[in-house]
Amino acid sequence: MRVKCVICDTINQLDDDLPLAKKLRNRPIHTYMCDTCHDRIKQNTMSRIETGNFRFYRTSPHMDKEF
Repeated sequence: MRVKCVICDTINQLDDDLPLAKKLRNRPIHTYMCDTCHDRIKQNTMSRIETGNFRFYRTSPHMDKEF
């Protein structure tokens, strides 16, 4: 299966038997990101977390105070 990275537009080949290939075939809303872009985003996110200015917005601050 040929896939295209959503960030750098490189085209890669995936085996048809991989779970990722099945997920991309059956659910078109899922997107593919190549390993280099994934590692770059991971590294940048980790460096932002280490600065202390990075906040996760998964819950509201009001709910966090209640816990």
